[in-house]
Amino acid sequence: MSQTSADPLLDAVAGAVEGMAAELTAFRRDLHAHPELAGAEHRTTGAVADRLTAAGVAVTKLPGTGLLADLGAEHAAYRVALRADLDALPVTERTGLPWASTADGVSHACGHDLHTTALLGAGLALHQQHRELTRRGLAVRLVFQPAEEVIPGGAHTAIESGALFGVDRIFALHADPTIDAGKVGLREGAITSAADSVLVTLTGQGGHTSRPHLTQDLVFALAKVATEVPGVLSRRLDPRAGAALVWGSIHAGSARNVIPGTGVLGGTLRVLDADAWAQMEGVVEQVVQAVAAPYAVTAHVDHVRGVPPVVNRHDCLEVLRLATEAVLGHDADVGTQQSLGGEDYAWYLREVPGALLRLGTRTPGGPTYDLHQGDLVVDEEAVGIGAGLLAATAVLASGVPTAVGSGR
Repeated sequence: MSQTSADPLLDAVAGAVEGMAAELTAFRRDLHAHPELAGAEHRTTGAVADRLTAAGVAVTKLPGTGLLADLGAEHAAYRVALRADLDALPVTERTGLPWASTADGVSHACGHDLHTTALLGAGLALHQQHRELTRRGLAVRLVFQPAEEVIPGGAHTAIESGALFGVDRIFALHADPTIDAGKVGLREGAITSAADSVLVTLTGQGGHTSRPHLTQDLVFALAKVATEVPGVLSRRLDPRAGAALVWGSIHAGSARNVIPGTGVLGGTLRVLDADAWAQMEGVVEQVVQAVAAPYAVTAHVDHVRGVPPVVNRHDCLEVLRLATEAVLGHDADVGTQQSLGGEDYAWYLREVPGALLRLGTRTPGGPTYDLHQGDLVVDEEAVGIGAGLLAATAVLASGVPTAVGSGR
């Protein structure tokens, strides 16, 4: 996996990761078999804390779930943070693997068990080189964050608890089942999109379907909101912003001949451009009210601002390029497109410079899976590769100059 380098610290941490391959595979399988939803990652937090503590690493628990751990120099000239997320999804697993989820209706369908294990492996490997890290004045903070899959996400809790205190740069990776294991996808600039939750509730006078003129025809109004609001938004916003409002649920009534008094429409608003997303406060509300007005229904809009896009800064992406070359070689970066998926890692990048890497998890020549689906299978080689990449990133980060004028 690793390439021979001119830096003995890089070689040492790479060797340590390789020596832990069997342990990391077993640890990840255990997490996979025992997934926990956002805010309930107690067993997962405990497993990570126990392993770090056994290695002599002091941990600080976050409120509820999640933890922080500091490695290397106590009084650091340079501190890099590495972040992973702990939570699973309310998705039933359909893989049939021996280590499949044992929790009904819950599974690691987004690869967070891989993220957590990779960060643990990187932390253990770096801790073995405590003296050399201290000699170089380097410190590494491990951020095991809860609740990435909900809005608002656990990034806020981690940041408020000091995850970024004294941090110069932060890095993370995310499983990508469209890229082969042993390859990565790097992209400068925005790599994910903004993602908001939108819930529209309509209320009105119900009645018999034979007398719609004596009611506020709520189902008809709900259908108009569902079909027309996305279209109106496309005319209110700059097309280059890449905004897309997509409904995932619609509920109204229970009988074919009764006009109900209440209906609910739920969806997500995704925006590729960070500036456009920042300017959208109140726009969805205005459009929904305008579309619903002719039908005399009352519309309540709950537009919850979720996450901005993850924006990879040039100098931080250069660190990931160097780490990729050190661990996987010069041809391992296959690039990636900006995703419409949201990721609350973006909040860290509003505070300190950083970048996110797409980690290939597809078995070469094997099937392509999708995230957030119950049949997701990851190539287990990606676990050690991810650990090696995070460890190398921590070692290399201080050697890449900060972009001129970028600041924090």
